[in-house]
Amino acid sequence: MVTPPPTTALQNLPGFQELCSLVSTPIGGLNELELSLKKCEVHLTPSIVVEVVNHCKEEASTRRLLRFFTWSCKSLGSALGDKDFNHAIRVFAEKKDHRAVDILLADLRKDQRVLEAQTFGTVAELFVKMGREDDALGIFKNLDLFKCAQDRMTVTAIVNALCAKGHARGAEGVVYHHKDKISGAESCVYRSILYGWSVQGNVKETRRLLQEMKSRKITLDLYCFNTYLRCLCEYKLKKNPSGLVPEALNVFMEMKTYKITPNSISYNVLLSCLGRTRRVKESLRIFDSMRKSGCAPDWVTYYLLIRVLYLTGRFGKGNQILELMAEDGLEPPAKFYHDLIGVLCGVERVNYALELFGRMKKSSADNYGPVYDVLIPKFYKCGEFEKGKELWDEAERMGIALQCSRDVLDPSITEVFPPKRKEHSLKVKDTSMLNTRITKGNRLLQIAKKPKFRNKRRQKKKKPKKKAAST
Repeated sequence: MVTPPPTTALQNLPGFQELCSLVSTPIGGLNELELSLKKCEVHLTPSIVVEVVNHCKEEASTRRLLRFFTWSCKSLGSALGDKDFNHAIRVFAEKKDHRAVDILLADLRKDQRVLEAQTFGTVAELFVKMGREDDALGIFKNLDLFKCAQDRMTVTAIVNALCAKGHARGAEGVVYHHKDKISGAESCVYRSILYGWSVQGNVKETRRLLQEMKSRKITLDLYCFNTYLRCLCEYKLKKNPSGLVPEALNVFMEMKTYKITPNSISYNVLLSCLGRTRRVKESLRIFDSMRKSGCAPDWVTYYLLIRVLYLTGRFGKGNQILELMAEDGLEPPAKFYHDLIGVLCGVERVNYALELFGRMKKSSADNYGPVYDVLIPKFYKCGEFEKGKELWDEAERMGIALQCSRDVLDPSITEVFPPKRKEHSLKVKDTSMLNTRITKGNRLLQIAKKPKFRNKRRQKKKKPKKKAAST
């Protein structure tokens, strides 16, 4: 058996680089490309075709890549194996070119090639993402035309693809008609359907599926309860935010009956919903109960709690939680600082943001560029030009390429927003009130007079006067 040459050996073959440049260049039409390929002096083999597709899939346009592959199929004929054909379909599916996938699937069926189960899963996922779930189901129902079996792998693939976008009812229909083919994969299939119902936000169906899994003796694990908890909390956030904590605690109690301990993800789901509805006291109580239960908070937990404290103006308490995170020995990533600095700038607390940036520099986090891009324009718009110029020079010394324009350093260009003054004026709620101005000494007073309302029922109509008789 002859082993195929390694990738480096293929790229060193004469004419390979010329072939790649023809496919990658955007100059010329598709017909010109095909004529140039015919003139290219290279011994075409299936390995070279696959290597060119892999080498040019990021640089070349999908149309030029598709024309090269179809030309190669005509040139090689049956020498191009089904495995290589399936690999090309997966490449175009990963590039989200559903039109190219349609063309290649038609060619595969016409040439009576075999569609691999892995390729079907990739195609089904692409079609469902593009809103073509009916086409994905159509291919699944006619897999025999593609010489692909409806087995456990293909059933699981179509169920996962449908449930990823919330088509749980269609996935349940597939499972109902192929119960005998999912033996050994029931847990994976039902977990996917559970996720599909949670994507829809259907608490009732999610709960029903949990009970069905229990009746079928499928093990309910932490993932199942966290999925149900996320669906329940999202529903309560929209309908009844005051019921978030009681309902979530009931789920935690139910988890303990199955000897499952809630983890940081479970608490983060609840804290995220509480933060979105600005329930600070309940967030702090949940955080305390989390630590008392022995569940160690992660950096996401601290981020959710500090964020809601900053948004509600509790900057001192937020800094205390930040110190507590440092005491626990947690080193959050750069995203933690980026988002919180953005929150502080959004609530016009630039000095607190600068303090948090100093803490970020002392930690192991890197990628300071986005922070400079936010802070420098913010300081200039607040009128603190010296601090903004200092940050700009500091970024240049560190060799950071800033995305913000240098024009922000020019006070004649950057618009400065001074702090707003509270205007003490008399606000008149009723537009029907009459305003009169009275001068008293050197002061101008504005007095609002209420209109006189008369009771129309008690008001008596005046009788018309009788005209005097003419003499």
